[in-house]
Amino acid sequence: MITRFRVLPLAAAALAFAAISPRHGMAQGPSADRRTDRLSLNDYLDWEDVQDPQLSPDGKQVVFTRRWVDKMNDKWESSLWIMNADGTRSRFLVNGSAPRWSPDGTRIAYSATPAGSATTTGNAAPATQVFVRWMDAEGAITQLTHLNETPSNIEWSPDGKWLAFTMQVPAKNDWRIDMPAAPKGAKWTEAPRIVQKLNYRADRQGFIEDGNTHIFVLSADNGGTPHQLTSGAFNHGAPHWMPDGKSIVFSGNRVGDAEYQIRESDVYKVDVASGSIRQLTTRRGPDGNPAPSPDGKWIAYTGYDSTTDTWTDAKLYLMSSEGTGHKLLLPKWDRTPSEMVWARDGSGIYFVAENEGARNLYFASISGDVKPVTSGRQVLTVTSINPNGTAVGVMSTASHPNDVVAFDIKAPTNIKWITDVNGDVLLGKKLATSEEVWYTSKDGMKIQGWIVKPADFDPGRKYPLILDIHGGPHSMYNLGFNFARQDQATSGYVSLYLNPRGSTGYGSAFGNAIKNAYPGKDYDDLMAGVDTVINRGYIDPSNLFVYGCSGGGVLTAWIVGHTNRFAAASSNCPVINWVSFVGTTDGASWYYNFEKLPWQDPSEHLKRSPLMYAGNVTTPTMLMTGVNDLRTPMEQTEQFYRALKLRKIPTAMIRFNDEWHGTSSKPSNYLRTQLYMKSWFQKYGGKDPKLATDD
Repeated sequence: MITRFRVLPLAAAALAFAAISPRHGMAQGPSADRRTDRLSLNDYLDWEDVQDPQLSPDGKQVVFTRRWVDKMNDKWESSLWIMNADGTRSRFLVNGSAPRWSPDGTRIAYSATPAGSATTTGNAAPATQVFVRWMDAEGAITQLTHLNETPSNIEWSPDGKWLAFTMQVPAKNDWRIDMPAAPKGAKWTEAPRIVQKLNYRADRQGFIEDGNTHIFVLSADNGGTPHQLTSGAFNHGAPHWMPDGKSIVFSGNRVGDAEYQIRESDVYKVDVASGSIRQLTTRRGPDGNPAPSPDGKWIAYTGYDSTTDTWTDAKLYLMSSEGTGHKLLLPKWDRTPSEMVWARDGSGIYFVAENEGARNLYFASISGDVKPVTSGRQVLTVTSINPNGTAVGVMSTASHPNDVVAFDIKAPTNIKWITDVNGDVLLGKKLATSEEVWYTSKDGMKIQGWIVKPADFDPGRKYPLILDIHGGPHSMYNLGFNFARQDQATSGYVSLYLNPRGSTGYGSAFGNAIKNAYPGKDYDDLMAGVDTVINRGYIDPSNLFVYGCSGGGVLTAWIVGHTNRFAAASSNCPVINWVSFVGTTDGASWYYNFEKLPWQDPSEHLKRSPLMYAGNVTTPTMLMTGVNDLRTPMEQTEQFYRALKLRKIPTAMIRFNDEWHGTSSKPSNYLRTQLYMKSWFQKYGGKDPKLATDD
């Protein structure tokens, strides 16, 4: 997806559902697909996902979020499940999400939506609240908050007496005008919305009410009125308790005109008793993600020196708890650390990092050494490490969708799947296979990608090819399980997905290779990848297709303006005109996409805009965008549609209802996205794709 160029490394609403089994009460019915031995879109409505597993303090139980499709209400539902650490006795616990164990393991705090709750002001999402459930036989549940705004980032104090969280605090409107009183019974137009912030809208939220995000603490026993710790016209990040429970560290940017500072933040400490705040880092650049050591002497954090580069991998740093002795821990490490957890003995920090399509766990000692804990072609996110050395997380591979896993960090080669939430759907299914490929691009750059082939692939046949382009542009396609590509393989396509330059997971230089030149050489990388697969002999070169959303939509629109080799294209939620985009997207940082601002010199904004090459397009090009999209607003899609329509190029504009950025958050819209795209490709392809096993 289109994201702001390099900010600090940054879930689904909890919805009531009373059944013990996620699929209880939902019509199953036989698959309408004639090939029931293949995974297809019909199976998507029975698909599930797992998130955020958390180990109990004694290491004996795991609580996690389990999500599934509510077919009747066209949305994802979620609830908390609990099981033994070996995966046995998995059972429904309570409706909600984001569980956190109390330090003594007697309770969990979590977020949930009370039945019949009103929506938050200015936001279409239900107002979630903080709940606590006792983990004894009684299982008593207490709703601790009754707030108008949604609390998030819940964390227990070390003594279990308090919960810290962040929440938006609306600002008071002090602009008053002396309007005359309306006559009795008059129906005057609603008062206008007053906008004075630089960034006043956000995708998936709409207009941002004036105010700021602050840190609160709340009694974990009695609930009541939360106590606001921070103040001022500043936004504050997730709270992290120091081990003594007397202070909390967080990231933020507590300076005047903070909204005008791009990629700037520091680490702060707030005293819980007095509310006094101390700044612990002071350099220019984005410092954040503070993680206190178990003894409270050190704080690990991530950041980098201020730069105009559009991508820089964050570095891992260490400082004393008083903000002295700042030390770059891994000067040669060129991947961004995330999910940082200290070793119990304080000897170092465990963290997760992406690398060349995979994600694994690493360990950095306080002396500055780094080593992989896990390895392999997998996508692993470790979310909890117990003091006894047990780790849990979520993992996916090319042939296994997300499930909860557990392993001993002393024996990390023995990773055990402890859930199998889609085992019933996948039972008896023949899955597409994935093959990793490296190739040399136009100027010698080495590029990585993956070829997804239908089950029972026959290298002697000629298959249609779909080029799948990721967004961002700074993001990374990984080798994990992908439902859409499995469905495309069932329909007889070979899929190719790549990480062209600009992608993350390959170091700062590779990610920054598109600085002030996007789209650009990434186009060459994509075309070289297509040539590589064609040269293997099993692709029909007259039956090539391309699509992508957001940054992938940009490159798709760029491709059809620079080559006619594709039979059809689908440019989804794209940027078409950089000059108009920077002023209408939901973040002002996109003004700095190119070296000069558009009113200083618009030439690069125009040169990189797909609209400028609409006169070259001959490829039938469909556009799909959410009507609520504020990241790549609908007017971008409309500009390209009108240009192509004016030139009588085959085109269609699909406007997805109830969608923000992207077209697939609603289950029915996910299905529509895949079906419209395959229908468009079939309509304009050289011939209908056939399953490889067909005669």
